[in-house]
Amino acid sequence: MQAEAICHAAVEALDDIKAEDIVVMDVRKMSALFDYVIVASAESTRQTRALAKNVQEKLRSTGTSVRGIEGENSGEWVLVDLGEVIVHVMQPTVRAYYDLEQLWGGARQTDPRLTA
Repeated sequence: MQAEAICHAAVEALDDIKAEDIVVMDVRKMSALFDYVIVASAESTRQTRALAKNVQEKLRSTGTSVRGIEGENSGEWVLVDLGEVIVHVMQPTVRAYYDLEQLWGGARQTDPRLTA
């Protein structure tokens, strides 16, 4: 599956269970490790875990391998590594503190409804 299709499926999975403030950043010119970074907010640890789980399930159903998951125990920030796409699901206070959008400052933010 192409990076854009993985990105699209991940955004759909996040949107399915009401992730907030979904941002997709194209980091191809900044990183050789992955192409897109997706950041989304969730209002509780339960929702954070549910969003990350939904991303995993939806992508696995398309044949995409999930390379790693970090942060499920605390649930404040869960990272899902899909290879070419990295998904961060964060509670708003954690997201504001780490400010990944600023960290990837030069990254072009794309339409979260990115189509394949």
